[in-house]
Amino acid sequence: MAERMIMRILLPIVLSMVALAREATAQEECAAERAAMVETIRAYARSDSAVRPQGLSERVLEAMGRTKRHLFTPERTCSIAYADRPVSIGHGQTISQPFIVALMTELAEVAPDHVVLEIGTGSGYQAAILAQLARKVCTIEIIPALAETATKTLKDLAYDNVSVKLGDGFVGWPECGPFDAIVVTAALGQVPPPLIEQLKVGGRLVMPVGAAYTTQQLTVVEKTAAGKTTTRAVALVRFVPFTRSKN
Repeated sequence: MAERMIMRILLPIVLSMVALAREATAQEECAAERAAMVETIRAYARSDSAVRPQGLSERVLEAMGRTKRHLFTPERTCSIAYADRPVSIGHGQTISQPFIVALMTELAEVAPDHVVLEIGTGSGYQAAILAQLARKVCTIEIIPALAETATKTLKDLAYDNVSVKLGDGFVGWPECGPFDAIVVTAALGQVPPPLIEQLKVGGRLVMPVGAAYTTQQLTVVEKTAAGKTTTRAVALVRFVPFTRSKN
């Protein structure tokens, strides 16, 4: 009788301890790899002329450090997810290497009150980074399977200020804008005019400009007034091609 009583008392305690241990393990999952990734980004930024002399802003680095990149990759492997290289997510698409994600985010100059448009949701990783820096993120994906997976992942991870739309990113998302910043994660030979129209005066668009399967120019377009922009090339990059709707 006494043993049963002790077990009744101890069992909830043991179960609670197991739950806490699992939670702690989950919190620490890939923590070392994620920290190493941030330090690699920091080192690259200091030596890269495309970034400010003092490197990337701490806001961007902190967002990179908080975001569990492995949860946005198919294999969810720490060593693969946090290496500074692109990761395949199927359908001929990739998550960009961490440094490029950080660089594009920095160049967009996202502020806490901004509304941001992303073209090319992919797995949702770039949207998750932007969501921590902006008031609202609207992101468009043309591949149905990726749009569905990204929507679920972002929802499961409580990125509640992100809206995902299945559609052709070339035409943008006027109902969600106008936008303070636009980030395009696929290469095209020109900046889509509808995106410039949906960009606020004073806003920035960051995208790779160039032909598919070649080296492209990571380009920053600033809208200085209605119908007027300035453009500068920042770095050489290689992105997957911009996909258009066939309809």
